[in-house]
Amino acid sequence: MLLTIFIGILGLDIVVLVHELGHLFAAKLMGITVETFSIGMGKKLLSFNYGETEYCISIIPIGGYCKMKGEKQFNKAIMDKASSIIYEKGSIFSASPIKRIITYLAGPFFNIIFSMIVLSFIWSAGFTINTYSNKIILLSDYPEIFISNTINPADESGLMTGDKIISIDNKTIGNYSEIQELIYSAAGKQLSILADRNSQQIRIAITPELNKDTGAGRIGVSPWVDAVVESVSTGSSADIGGLEKGDTITYANGIKIMNYLDIYKALIPKPEYLNLTVKSNTGNRDISLVPIYMEGGKTDLGILFESLSIESENLNFISAVNKGISETFDTFIMTSKSIYLLFTGIDVSKAVSGPIRISYYVGEVASNSFKEGIKTGLTTIFRFLSMISVALGFANLLPIPIFDGGLILFTSIELIRGKALKPSIFYRYQSIGFFIILILFFLTTYSDISYLFSK
Repeated sequence: MLLTIFIGILGLDIVVLVHELGHLFAAKLMGITVETFSIGMGKKLLSFNYGETEYCISIIPIGGYCKMKGEKQFNKAIMDKASSIIYEKGSIFSASPIKRIITYLAGPFFNIIFSMIVLSFIWSAGFTINTYSNKIILLSDYPEIFISNTINPADESGLMTGDKIISIDNKTIGNYSEIQELIYSAAGKQLSILADRNSQQIRIAITPELNKDTGAGRIGVSPWVDAVVESVSTGSSADIGGLEKGDTITYANGIKIMNYLDIYKALIPKPEYLNLTVKSNTGNRDISLVPIYMEGGKTDLGILFESLSIESENLNFISAVNKGISETFDTFIMTSKSIYLLFTGIDVSKAVSGPIRISYYVGEVASNSFKEGIKTGLTTIFRFLSMISVALGFANLLPIPIFDGGLILFTSIELIRGKALKPSIFYRYQSIGFFIILILFFLTTYSDISYLFSK
């Protein structure tokens, strides 16, 4: 887990670095002096001076800042209860409102540009998606595994285990990832699903419900995954028991295996041994595994089941850039919708993540994806970072004091009025922002630590 968090922090720092570089370049372009540019927070570990700016790496490896000239003049104005801040060349407060707004906007702008560039490169180079077929399983058919007190939308709509989703709202579906993408963003919206059932096409209306733990839409289905072994983890129960790549599990403790969930169904009683019948190119054989149960009764046999690998098209430069811009825009819209979801009754303690959990997510994605190869690992991690970059850019545009959006709002008011607001008003405005950030910090930190302990 420590390695996962370390990799995650490194990934998150890349996104923060991009954001702060935006402020740095814009400030210098606008003639504003940048006194300190830091990656990380707290006490400085390493530093050097170049021109008028001190560049450093600080001890807390999350976040960073771009300190611009003007803090001393501002503090003096507050202490003296002055009606304005004394003009000083290079100070952020001495720059015109337009120059300040450009400087504040540059951080989020760089985050958006970073996402566009990364996604354009990914679409140009091509990538592999590991997913499953468009055949589904109803979670309600496995109540021993998926415990729920409510009826899922999939059950109400008439979908059945074994159905293949052909299209959703006339968008052709070829794999399970495409089902997820459309369902996740459609909570509360009625969708028209065309499904194949025993070679007959049926039309079904379904409305995904809001998952209050994640803020995403859900209908209560899982991908149908055949019990064909793709790989076995070294030293795992499956490895010790003799399970091999290419084996198809047909029975487990007398239960006929139709898909991978049937295997986990056989583990519900926590048997001491899991007796399997497997089929391979050399015929059928019986093997016995010894499951190791973790706290809470969960077990990991060390089996990765066969998935569907989809190769993307290598797009030309223009098409790749268009795709990168389009995906970045889609992510920005999705992020804006997620803000609205915070006020629809979702569990904020689970749905909202802070730097700790985001770092863990980044590290987990990187660790898992690099197992598939360097190209797949780099593609996956940078695609994920592009999403975080857009989210960071959007969050900083919110009109919350201390955030870039709050500073832009305050400066815009000054621009409209035609004269600067009193330093004391700005001080109170920032104090409110600090209080909001403090509440968010404690909320997300508690949520993140609870999440990591649960892991």
